[in-house]
Amino acid sequence: MTPDVPVPIVVAGIGADGWSGLGAAARAAIEAADVVFGSSRHLGLLPASVAATRIAWPSPLVPALPGLLEAHRDRTVCVLASGDPMYHGIGATLVRLVGADRLRVLPHPSSVSLAAARLGWPLAAVDVHSLVHAPVAALLPLVNPGRRILVLSAGADTPAEVAALLAGRGFGDSSLTVLEQLGGPGERIYTGAAAGWRQPPADPLNVVAIHCAGPPTPVVPGLPDTLYETDGQLTKREIRAVTLATLAPVPGELLWDVGAGSGSIAIEWMRSHRCCRAIAIEPVPERAARIARNAESLGVPGLRVVAGRAPAALAGLPTPAAVFVGGGVTGDGVLETCLAALAPGGRLVANAVTLESEAVLASWYAKLGGEMTRIAVNRAAPVGGFTGWRAMMPVTIWSVVKR
Repeated sequence: MTPDVPVPIVVAGIGADGWSGLGAAARAAIEAADVVFGSSRHLGLLPASVAATRIAWPSPLVPALPGLLEAHRDRTVCVLASGDPMYHGIGATLVRLVGADRLRVLPHPSSVSLAAARLGWPLAAVDVHSLVHAPVAALLPLVNPGRRILVLSAGADTPAEVAALLAGRGFGDSSLTVLEQLGGPGERIYTGAAAGWRQPPADPLNVVAIHCAGPPTPVVPGLPDTLYETDGQLTKREIRAVTLATLAPVPGELLWDVGAGSGSIAIEWMRSHRCCRAIAIEPVPERAARIARNAESLGVPGLRVVAGRAPAALAGLPTPAAVFVGGGVTGDGVLETCLAALAPGGRLVANAVTLESEAVLASWYAKLGGEMTRIAVNRAAPVGGFTGWRAMMPVTIWSVVKR
């Protein structure tokens, strides 16, 4: 190996059964290593006969990784990981840092695979969600009657936190099964209802299996207006559904929701796929705080809220794939800044309810083309002892793709 070519890194998955559960290739890689990285728990599973230098991961880990790997680039390195290193594990982080060509990954059965095997759940029909680095509210978009979810826990308190979340959202009849130390000598499995969960803190190494029972929540855009806390600045569900269809969210894309009001467009953009991201920009502090509460209650606590007025508040934000302007259409420089921020192929959608804001959109439509639509919605409402149609304010929608 030439000095300027780093030595390949072996990433070996290891389970709660430790050394005895490893295959021949993983054992050989560990025994041949000069250095073994891993958590203190993982390193403690190795026998005394392993002669490699053992280095426990520092905290926080990710910022320290480049320096650690560079310091040992000329030595034979083995990294220990829980289960399958490429499934919510450190393998993906290492690929980003050093590239797939430098890694040799030796997976072990993941805790998810072991949990599905114990429960008899077909894994292809199960949702899997990690709470290791996410708040428990992030589970909510997956919760619907009859759904089965496997949760990778952050620690001993996760089962109780999941139970409290479900019980508080009308899913108290859901069945929770906690699977501890899967595959190891201390394996333990127990079940109970979310409502009235009284189990003591679990072993830190656990998976929570949920069989959901409770009220349905739609997975398509256009959630009921009543699910939002609002002061009236809310894109109504019929308009919201059309607007989000026009924005056309794609997994992994980032949305700017400018003049976000109650945050409904950004929230339902993120609910469309767990990899969708959004930034809600709102100048009124009380509304910005309300957006954060709505995001938490509707299962997208990762929504970033920027309290500020566009276009100044847009400076320095990451490049969006799509922009929605629901408020501030008439503001100086708002649409110009949003269009400039988009890369070619990016989408902009702007809604108007006043004559002045509609005139602004008509001017842009004349310059750039795109599509212009006006939507009028009527809802049935009591008229004395009868029922009639009550008209909502019509909404003009302009959409354009940046060329």
